[in-house]
Amino acid sequence: MKKTSLILISLILVITFSCKKSSTSVIYTPTSADATSTATLEELQQGRDLYINNCGRCHDLYSPDDYTASQWKNIIPSMSPNTRLTTSQVTLVTKFVTRGR
Repeated sequence: MKKTSLILISLILVITFSCKKSSTSVIYTPTSADATSTATLEELQQGRDLYINNCGRCHDLYSPDDYTASQWKNIIPSMSPNTRLTTSQVTLVTKFVTRGR
């Protein structure tokens, strides 16, 4: 019983400390100037919140400018199965990181 408890506690600690919260200082905050014909300001802001609160749970966040819109459109679908985001939420994250492109 003691060994099982020790294993359980160890597992909880590993899970707790393996995920980290990342700094959001590199992440732009959308303004009305960022809105496009395919992404409203509200969608970009929602996408930013989803990006920070979901993607930043387990790894450092990248600035949307770190990759091209085309690269993001490949990255996001490959990472989204690791989240509990709905299809519409994934679309919002994609709009945010691609700046509506």
